[in-house]
Amino acid sequence: MEYILQPWPWYVSGPLIAIIMFTLIYFGKTFGMSSNLRTLCSIAGAGNKVKFFDFDWKTQRWNLIVVLGAIIGGFIAHFYLSVPTDINLNPDTVKTLSSLGFEDAGKSLLPAELYSWDAVLSLKGLAILIIGGFLVGFGTRYAGGCTSGHAITGLSSLQVPSLIAVIGFFLGGLIMIHLLFPLIFG
Repeated sequence: MEYILQPWPWYVSGPLIAIIMFTLIYFGKTFGMSSNLRTLCSIAGAGNKVKFFDFDWKTQRWNLIVVLGAIIGGFIAHFYLSVPTDINLNPDTVKTLSSLGFEDAGKSLLPAELYSWDAVLSLKGLAILIIGGFLVGFGTRYAGGCTSGHAITGLSSLQVPSLIAVIGFFLGGLIMIHLLFPLIFG
């Protein structure tokens, strides 16, 4: 039973993602989570106010099943297929995170300093959520898709704009973690 609770290796999960992508491309579909937010807004009637949301959402019903699958899969993975585990972080990373106030660096995927209700409902936590949410939403719309859409669908179908977007995502991540993160938590 212990083996079942370990993360799936790349040689299992990678080909499964590839099979799903080949199937989507074969049927002329694209995958991305941000398009589901547009669909949900359209269902709620946002198309009456904003032209961007005025489209036939029924053509995207299949993609809403992806959202349901992600929610159910996340629940099953968290509650039935996961075991608490230490993260093998570089000792320098642990030292840096500890200096920024992260007490259990490397002991949890979701540090309490970021993901506890106390952290989220603090003034700093709310500011991070609001500003971060705006930037993610703006960036997703400006880039024409989210990280999953560009990195999985776009790259697998050899789209140059997706390659540029993915490079931008990585650069943004590097800037965030090396320049902005120490300012926010230092």
